Amino acid sequence: MRQKLNLITLGVNDFEKSVHFYEQLGWKKSDKSIDGLALFPLGGITLALHPLQELAEDTTLQYQQSAFAGITISYNAKSGQEVNDVLKQAEQHGAKIVKPAQKVYWGGYSGYFKDLDGYLFEVAFNPFWDLDENDNLVL
Repeated sequence: MRQKLNLITLGVNDFEKSVHFYEQLGWKKSDKSIDGLALFPLGGITLALHPLQELAEDTTLQYQQSAFAGITISYNAKSGQEVNDVLKQAEQHGAKIVKPAQKVYWGGYSGYFKDLDGYLFEVAFNPFWDLDENDNLVL
């Protein structure tokens, strides 16, 4: 298997409401989006939204919500102020702040929010990592 991920698909309870949430964060849907599948290109990876029940059926598994499923989706900010701004914007559009932004043990500054369906997003500024001209993480 190649060391590459292209798509993260989130099953959502209210498709239109979830699409609107991400659009309010400033994200633009691809024109390749279709009914029941919203695609948000994120610079090398795409976030897809799909009705939860349909995604569960496709996996052949039953959806089980949990407080923490052991995975986060991370947004790397360019500054601590951007962390604060993104968390505030997400909260204004219906996200729940799980952990307010703060200095963290690894030397950066971060906070967490849950989107409308409970998916956990970290918003972090890491002063030890660089972003390239396209905002891709340089390791």
